[in-house]
Amino acid sequence: MTDHKNTRIAFIRARWHADIVDRAYDGFIAEADNLLPGATTDAYDVPGAFEMPLLAKRLAATGRYDAVVACAFVVDGGIYRHDFVAAAVVDGLMEAQMTTDVPVFSVSLTPHHYQETEVHNAFFSEHFVKKGAEAANAVKGVLEIAMPKAELSVVNG
Repeated sequence: MTDHKNTRIAFIRARWHADIVDRAYDGFIAEADNLLPGATTDAYDVPGAFEMPLLAKRLAATGRYDAVVACAFVVDGGIYRHDFVAAAVVDGLMEAQMTTDVPVFSVSLTPHHYQETEVHNAFFSEHFVKKGAEAANAVKGVLEIAMPKAELSVVNG
């Protein structure tokens, strides 16, 4: 098994519905402990999903992180279109990775129907644990295939 003691990951958590979002972090850490032994994950909190892309870009640009994971639960609040927010966030996260050349992963979910009931909260809390674990698998997969820029020029050269 590969030692990932030099691997560093930033995990950004939106604080809207923090009780649910934090379950993705729990799932990510549990799976990363198995898949990326020795890796360090630094958690960062932001007020909401809209603030994630800028922080993702800034963290990636530091050169300290091999990957950035951003997590939010974007629901229809009745005042704004949640699909607009979700699209803007995902577009921003994509732009962050394309600009910085550091992979950025999204665990930003937008359910069609959510109500703050015990049943929905339990369902989405459990679902976010799975999504966090899936993000850890995705990080591992991308880090395994990622090559330094110098190697890419030789391959494509």
